[in-house]
Amino acid sequence: MTLVDFWRTHAAEFGSLFGQHVMLVGISTLAAIAAGVPIGILAARRPRAGAPIVWLANVVQTIPSLAMFGFLLPLPLVGGLGARVAIFVLILYALLPIVRTTSAGLRSIDRVLVEAGTAMGMTPWQLLRDVELPLALPSIVAGIRVAAVIGVGTATIAAAVGAGGLGEYIFRGLSMVDPTVILAGAIPSALLALTIDGALTAVERVLKARQRHTRRRAPAWLAPAAVLGMAAALAAGYAVGREEPAIRVGSKNFTEQILLGELTAQAIEARIGRPVERRLNLGGTFICDRALRSGDIDLYVEYSGTALTAIFHQPADTDSGRVLENVRALYADAGLALLGPLGFENTFAILVRGDDARRLGLRTISDLAAHAPALRAGFGYEFLQRQDGYPGLARSYGLRFAAPPTAMDLSLIYRALAERQVDLIAGDATSGLIAAYGLVMLEDDRQYFPPYDAAPVARAPVLLAHPEVREALAALAGRITVADMRRMNHAVDAERRDPAAVAAEFLKEIPRF
Repeated sequence: MTLVDFWRTHAAEFGSLFGQHVMLVGISTLAAIAAGVPIGILAARRPRAGAPIVWLANVVQTIPSLAMFGFLLPLPLVGGLGARVAIFVLILYALLPIVRTTSAGLRSIDRVLVEAGTAMGMTPWQLLRDVELPLALPSIVAGIRVAAVIGVGTATIAAAVGAGGLGEYIFRGLSMVDPTVILAGAIPSALLALTIDGALTAVERVLKARQRHTRRRAPAWLAPAAVLGMAAALAAGYAVGREEPAIRVGSKNFTEQILLGELTAQAIEARIGRPVERRLNLGGTFICDRALRSGDIDLYVEYSGTALTAIFHQPADTDSGRVLENVRALYADAGLALLGPLGFENTFAILVRGDDARRLGLRTISDLAAHAPALRAGFGYEFLQRQDGYPGLARSYGLRFAAPPTAMDLSLIYRALAERQVDLIAGDATSGLIAAYGLVMLEDDRQYFPPYDAAPVARAPVLLAHPEVREALAALAGRITVADMRRMNHAVDAERRDPAAVAAEFLKEIPRF
């Protein structure tokens, strides 16, 4: 599928995501103007009082944006998933350029003009309003321009915390290793940044020309009005008349989870007759669990062994039924409900290339021990830290690699193995890329990994308020086999098909669904 075809077939979704992106940038930039200009005035008039605030703004700029989102997630008021935390982070990053240019613009004014105004009997407020701010306006607009362009770029990362925007395409494309989907979000984001930069540059030039060639005072409201006008015009189609969805479905950040999010969302939509909000591709297990407990999402699909060991920190258990019952009871204590398993298990898969498996005689994970010093391992960030991940696996099987395993994103590990950048990875047993890349899954002969039955977990109050949600999820229970999941994963990962379309086709195949 070409990029143009993708935009055409996803026109409604693209319009919504573009509107969300503009809304995030517009609101945060206006809020940063409202806070940054007064701070800049304070920094120019009272340098000692303004210095600590400017220093804090500088510190914020040194913190990577993804780390900032992660740091704020658990905080009250400003934290959580969605637009709230995204707007707060964007405001923080927009403050510094506005504060600096406001202060610099005021300090660059010829003191003779200020003294002349004072001699004419003007009050400090009148001097600021009628002389200083109009003369400093081109400098202030330059800061607003920089802040807005920074906001457009940073807003793409906000998709990782469920705030929407064009970053959803970028993260989706990364998880699918699909350049077309990545470009579907990256190109409009770049064009939006260039448009804002060009428009505000034109405003800045008009203001400078007016100061050079006329004595008329440029209206101080011109720049904020320009920003407000652009934000309002671009976001109007998104913000007006938008119905707030009743149910919010989340997912982790890999293909299978995005598919499961679509499957559950579409199943619920078919029952309740109205759209469900999708907060897919959020991140790893801990982000989704935190979002569920805080009410930022209402449900997502979890794996029983992951919940047992990673979320509840219980010892691993190889009995599938016992794990499900224990996890169900632990969730119930937190006001959450683990519903019926979907029918398949997705355990961790220790994978090697097919030719290496044949050459070295690798059939089980135990067979790796003798060859581990000569192999390069690559694992996802979460697998390296989890109780049921690499540390325990290495102890159980006596694996001693010559170098520490390389940490990489889950979307990249299969290609890294196929392209011989690493020799061993921990993937998913249901991944469609195992067959696509000719990989071999080694047998867990010591039964190290617990069972990983996929099952929806939901907030109990939501199920009580919307019993049709429970009915929709019950209709999916036991309907998805390992072969079904591999086929859907392969359709997305190898055939580059849209997850929503693949999920819709599968639901149509389910008898009497």
